[in-house]
Amino acid sequence: MTMDKRALLGAYRKMSRIRAFEDRLHEENATGDIPGFIHLYSGQEAIAVGVCENLDDTDHIGSTHRGHGHCIAKGCDVHGMMAEIFGKLDGLCHGKGGSMHIADLSVGMLGANAIVGGAPPLAIGAALSAKTLRNGGVAASFTGDGGSNQGTAFEAMNMAVVLQLPVVFVVENNGYGEATGTDYAVGTSDIAGRAAAFGMPAVKVDGTDFFAVHEAAREAVERARAGGGPTTIEASANRFYGHFEGDAQLYRTPEQVAELRATQDPLQIFRGKVDRRKVTAREFDEVDEESRALVDDAVAKARAAEYPPIEHLLTDVYVSF
Repeated sequence: MTMDKRALLGAYRKMSRIRAFEDRLHEENATGDIPGFIHLYSGQEAIAVGVCENLDDTDHIGSTHRGHGHCIAKGCDVHGMMAEIFGKLDGLCHGKGGSMHIADLSVGMLGANAIVGGAPPLAIGAALSAKTLRNGGVAASFTGDGGSNQGTAFEAMNMAVVLQLPVVFVVENNGYGEATGTDYAVGTSDIAGRAAAFGMPAVKVDGTDFFAVHEAAREAVERARAGGGPTTIEASANRFYGHFEGDAQLYRTPEQVAELRATQDPLQIFRGKVDRRKVTAREFDEVDEESRALVDDAVAKARAAEYPPIEHLLTDVYVSF
């Protein structure tokens, strides 16, 4: 796979924005001004961006409770996201969704989802729609290793094979379903192998390596668009923060986390794989500075924004046909 300078910087910019967004939220959450739980995506950036760089705005993704990275990778507005997380009227969902329910249908983001294993059924619905309309659309679902045990995921995979739907099931294996290790909770070390048993291509990739994820996703998306049916990608990458903000992380030591940050940082791995004749270290640094400035501005504007008025309490609840 070859990518020109513009494509390389575009992919790195999204990964950098995710990291800046999540690291800043880690700080902001400590102030007590953010309502509800937040689950941070730092350490898994290469998965979301590697997949979504192969998708268009007209394609759809289903997300998880750890959805900020998926949102940014799919093209959601950072300012709208931050306002949403702060519960403000200017948010993507007018402050009513918060961190675990961000959605933006204008870019094909079906929404973060607090239901474990909730994304695969949504994604096959979008894929069935694309197949029925014959518009060439593809859907992708993101699910964790814990969510991969859910019957919803298995049923969606089976239906996708039976109907030969244009969908890509992405399993983000970050080692833990909340605080329970994958080696205990998942009956096999090969989650992709379970998916293959339904009759679809399934691969395992290094989820810290953008280029490995991108190539696997490219093949899967091209197969789906051509009518070749579903694919599963199991991408392994450990999250840097706890399951949620406030997680004591008694299941791993600070030394283990420090080792992960030192050796399995997707941004640093990306930098190390790019030919310096294409992109210089200074250019990467400039992208990181730009990302931090963007997030700083988003936080400032979110803090200054208005909350939804009380008369909006019962709007966006029911749809009348």
